Amino acid sequence: MHYVSTRGHTAEQNFSEILLGGLAPDGGLYLPARYPQVSAEELDAWRKLPYADLAFAVVSKFATDIPAADLKAITDKTYTADVYRNTRAGEDAAQVTPLRVLEDGKNGKLILQGLSNGPTLAFKDMAMQLLGNLFEYTLARQQAELNIFGATSGDTGSAAEYAMRGKKGIRVFMLSPHKKMSAFQTAQMFSLQDPNIFNIAVDGVFDDCQDMVKAVSNDLEFKARQKIGTVNSINWARVVAQVVYYFRGYLSATTSNEQKVSFTVPSGNFGNICAGHIARMMGLPIDKLVVATNENDVLDEFFSSGVYRVRKSAETYHTTSPSMDISKASNFERFIYDLLDGDAARVAALFRKVETEGGFDLSGKAGSDGDEFAKIGRFGFISGKSVHADRLDTIRRVKAEYGITIDTHTADGIKVAQEHLVQGVPMIVLETALPAKFNETIREALGHDAERPAGFENIEALPQRFEVMTADVSKMKDYISSHTGL
Repeated sequence: MHYVSTRGHTAEQNFSEILLGGLAPDGGLYLPARYPQVSAEELDAWRKLPYADLAFAVVSKFATDIPAADLKAITDKTYTADVYRNTRAGEDAAQVTPLRVLEDGKNGKLILQGLSNGPTLAFKDMAMQLLGNLFEYTLARQQAELNIFGATSGDTGSAAEYAMRGKKGIRVFMLSPHKKMSAFQTAQMFSLQDPNIFNIAVDGVFDDCQDMVKAVSNDLEFKARQKIGTVNSINWARVVAQVVYYFRGYLSATTSNEQKVSFTVPSGNFGNICAGHIARMMGLPIDKLVVATNENDVLDEFFSSGVYRVRKSAETYHTTSPSMDISKASNFERFIYDLLDGDAARVAALFRKVETEGGFDLSGKAGSDGDEFAKIGRFGFISGKSVHADRLDTIRRVKAEYGITIDTHTADGIKVAQEHLVQGVPMIVLETALPAKFNETIREALGHDAERPAGFENIEALPQRFEVMTADVSKMKDYISSHTGL
């Protein structure tokens, strides 16, 4: 399996060669030269596999340069009931991503897939724990070190830091928008005292943080000298790890490969649902991929109209589902590459236009950049939007009708999913986090605090260690250099 850039960098790389990096040298994102295919026989064989074995089966199709025995040891180490233990009452931790049927009636079947049982109570753990173990394995083989430079709107940062803390040869420099995460998310990151963890609160919004990560990644000389890598969803290995739970969700919700399911995914950066797109391209029988946005509805606008229009920082709303407060979806380029049938030159031109003009238009109308909007249906994408009032209503309704408390992002997903239910096609909503991470809104919706798993009772009271900085790339590079000694 070899990888190419969405912008035409033709020097093919293997999995280990792109594992520790992020952007390709030309600024594009890595994708397989061709997607591996999954046969009906393989799906049948995978139905009863434990999650660790399923992860090995899926990831091995992409990481063909890692010896099978080594990769199997890594997935076995990663996906255990001890690591993924924060289950709700009645759920089986051994399932890792348990399904819960919320309704099965005349409108259709609605299922919640639990992805938030890991150490930071968010779906990001599903990929980040594997990434940490892959990084440690690869660095040991190369006798190398890595300085991870990433950005977070809330959950990626803590998942990365918990996965990388204490790992030999790894430092983590994580940017987050200052005072724009929930109190729980902030405390979860900033309370870490490990010497290899550096938290930087940026005076701005998430897109400012993400832009700095891309700017540093595009400085190839600095990136090489400082041994910079990334754990953001532009990292291909992280997306691959997320592909696994789409297979698990499908195989758990069906009894035959003749059946189809749909997935609804709360989405801001397009990484989570991009993994579903990849699973579908591999042959998983997915009917619809439903993109659920919050007030920052860049993706809903595109899938409704064909117009991709990023917002400026001042236009990005600070919402009660803050992990989706993103107006420039960094993984979106991977889907556009497929939509344009692998035309890398055109992809490069469109995303240069994003940087210079703020977006592009594929609606096919006069003066647009193309007419590919008409092709989107063949990829199964549809979308919807949820706002604060919807969030509160959905949290209350799910508690009253199903007896469970959901977080704000999952509420966005359920609200949009219910608008797209179809009889005979189960709709699986991907849970994004446990509600304790967004307690302020849970209290507003339900009048009481969300339940907290053991060990997180007083996390906000722990001492916090972080730096506040402006969105200045030059100063950020100086900060990184001063703490690496390179």
